[in-house]
Amino acid sequence: MPIVTADRGRCQGWANCVAGAPDVFDIDDDGLVVLLKTEIPEADRARIDEVAHRCPAGALRVTDN
Repeated sequence: MPIVTADRGRCQGWANCVAGAPDVFDIDDDGLVVLLKTEIPEADRARIDEVAHRCPAGALRVTDN
């Protein structure tokens, strides 16, 4: 099962991730990414890969478990 991780130190709060996958990402009160879940179904892999790729800060990664 794919695993999504977020580097909050790199996050700049653009919220592109939330726009692309509000079921996986949110933004906290400090304006930084929060993961709503870390394991994603294989069926969602392409969508979450695309969201991670679009992160301007490069703060998101999708890897295999």
